[in-house]
Amino acid sequence: MVDKLANALRLTAVDEKAAKAGLYKGMALTDARAQFEHLDIAFASPRKDAALLEKLADWCDRYTPLVALDEPHGLILDMTGCIHLFGDEISLLKDIHRRFHKLGIIVRSAFATNAAAARALARHSAGGIISENDQGSRLFALPLHSLDIEEAHLAGLKRAGLRSIGDVEVLPRAALTARFGVNLVNRLDILFGRAGEPISPRRLVPVCMVERRMAEPLIAMETIEHVLLSLSDELFRRLQQRVEGAREVEASFFRADGDVRRISIQTGRPVTETKTLFRLLKERLSTLSDPLDAGYGFDILRLAVVRVERRQAIQKSLDNSAQETEEINTLVDRLSIRLGNARVLRPVPVDTHIPERAVSLEPAARTKQDNALEWSPDFHPGNPPERPIRLFQPPERIDATFEVPDAAPAQFVWRRVRHTIVLAEGPERIAPEWWREHAGALTRDYYRLEDSSGKRFWVYREGLIERGNPNPRWYLHGLFA
Repeated sequence: MVDKLANALRLTAVDEKAAKAGLYKGMALTDARAQFEHLDIAFASPRKDAALLEKLADWCDRYTPLVALDEPHGLILDMTGCIHLFGDEISLLKDIHRRFHKLGIIVRSAFATNAAAARALARHSAGGIISENDQGSRLFALPLHSLDIEEAHLAGLKRAGLRSIGDVEVLPRAALTARFGVNLVNRLDILFGRAGEPISPRRLVPVCMVERRMAEPLIAMETIEHVLLSLSDELFRRLQQRVEGAREVEASFFRADGDVRRISIQTGRPVTETKTLFRLLKERLSTLSDPLDAGYGFDILRLAVVRVERRQAIQKSLDNSAQETEEINTLVDRLSIRLGNARVLRPVPVDTHIPERAVSLEPAARTKQDNALEWSPDFHPGNPPERPIRLFQPPERIDATFEVPDAAPAQFVWRRVRHTIVLAEGPERIAPEWWREHAGALTRDYYRLEDSSGKRFWVYREGLIERGNPNPRWYLHGLFA
């Protein structure tokens, strides 16, 4: 592989045969061609490499849900609690190497007690399975550049005559910190497991997960659905023990050729039954714009619950209101599956006094229904509504006439129609939100007005006369029913 580096074409990667012939990474292409006239080269594409690495990370989800990228060319798998699924460490590494070899990819791996040690041993040694007792001695033998420290500090260590990590590890920590900074000591602590360095998995760690590994890849859709049905039963048995329902479920289909397809299902209420989930899953599969292609077959099927909610038993009511709510929620889930979450929205109250910001629309499948309780403070039975049923966004400018500047308008003109006011109520003063408004935002005085024909309006005056605004503007913000 070659790429343009420092205004020259240089080798960015070489295969085993080229390395044995004396070619190396960073070598100028002209120098390489001077030694070998016929070179098989290809231009490097970091973007395609990154896409391939992410695809391989998805493929590695078959081993553990904790897969992190170690860019540009590495992956880190946290196998804690997963090894027994594959027998032992030897069987696991053999399986990984065998499958990657089938994909035409050469892998170097290391199995250690922490991610930093495994990374260093895989990149700078022969790798393999390193026991806890041997890990220290193997790390001692690694070269200095496996510490991943700054070039200036690396050069300083070499000038001091140090050649391996072991040479640095035995030195007094205070002297190392004083001369090379705390980063070097931290790297040593992480490498030898004295300090933790958590990995960042690419995907959310599922709350609960079940999967089925096939002896032979599955191709027939009827068989795949049968397995999914069985997995759903097992999944809800586990959720039942946790007294939880599933709000978001992800179905993963691992193809034998390495391709991975994931389908996410979000619901507006906790799902607790196999029947409901399976119906939504079938509808999602039937409405995919890119249908599920089994190819050479799926060798792993997985159901994972990404988001859960506490399950609450619903008592059936005599007036069928609870049953009707359940049916509406079922309809919302089906519409969200068919049309997409972005097209099925639910109004959600927002904690603000600014009327046009008091409501937001969020995907119904992602909204907690308990938020509906927060609407209740503005509702006063027996009193006229404080807010109009229809709001204009943006508010419409009106020409108001008033008897005194600081009072409700006596009449106003809106859309070329003059309205004479017979009843007025207010003002209700709403100050701007200083933490988000621009510096010129003004205080509003709202009035509820009724004209001579019985029409009711919600208008406001923007700006206060006593604060130096002699000509405040008037706006019509809404209409009452």
